[in-house]
Amino acid sequence: SITNIDFDKSDYEVIVVDNGSTDRTRDIAKQKGAKVYTVPDVSISALRNLGADNASGIFLVFVDADCTVESNWLIEASRYLSHSKIIAFGSPPVIPDNATWVQESWFLVRQADEDSQEAEWLESMNMFVRRTVFLDSGGFDERLVTCEDYDLSLRLKKHGLLTMDSRIVAVHHGEASTVRHFFSKEKWRGKGNIQGMKAHGVSFQELPSVVCPIFHGVAVLLFICAFVFSSYFLSDISWLVFSLWQLAILCMSVNKNKRKLKVLSVFKLYYLLNVYFTARLFAMIDWR
Repeated sequence: SITNIDFDKSDYEVIVVDNGSTDRTRDIAKQKGAKVYTVPDVSISALRNLGADNASGIFLVFVDADCTVESNWLIEASRYLSHSKIIAFGSPPVIPDNATWVQESWFLVRQADEDSQEAEWLESMNMFVRRTVFLDSGGFDERLVTCEDYDLSLRLKKHGLLTMDSRIVAVHHGEASTVRHFFSKEKWRGKGNIQGMKAHGVSFQELPSVVCPIFHGVAVLLFICAFVFSSYFLSDISWLVFSLWQLAILCMSVNKNKRKLKVLSVFKLYYLLNVYFTARLFAMIDWR
């Protein structure tokens, strides 16, 4: 998809950093004119940093292996090349046309509210960043197995603005497609989230990712205890806490569905949010 973009090919280079694949990835990449480096058994942060170290461009662009880009991808991104205050930009990758209900529901959480807006952080699956700022910020933290893009974004924000623009389109084909896969992926991300907080400290934006799973666990535990111990007082308290928490999750789902408010869509996301908070709770219990 990168070789098919509408942009002067002399203005960009393509670097593929291969993590020890056993198929024809490297051969195909070389045939397409990419520079190829092979670094097996390292973190994705280390792969990206190696690519950045060998890049010659003023801007670095990070795209994941399970993403494709639209033909006008670099044209849309080029509007920010001359904005000195904006040091990084991109957008959450969109879901493919054949997306499952899980992918469709979760994209409501990830998508931007506006076509173009200032961002708290950027996803590294579709991230543009000034090379000098990236290097001055120390690049990706190679100790992190996931959530490395949020960690980097915190350091980038010290140098300038981050912008999210939905016109810079990349498609993510590897988003969790089933509830089981979603749970597994969010538990994995949750562990990375905790790892990241140990590395850079807890930011205000990260507090909900810590507090909400804990509250979710407390609400569910109270609800279970009420049935086990058959206490009227505990039952009243547990029902109140559990109901208020579920109402809060339902409100989150309604808010994320506000563009096209459909009852079925609201309850799909409501269910998925419960799975999400449960996965993040398990990550906190078993983060090592």
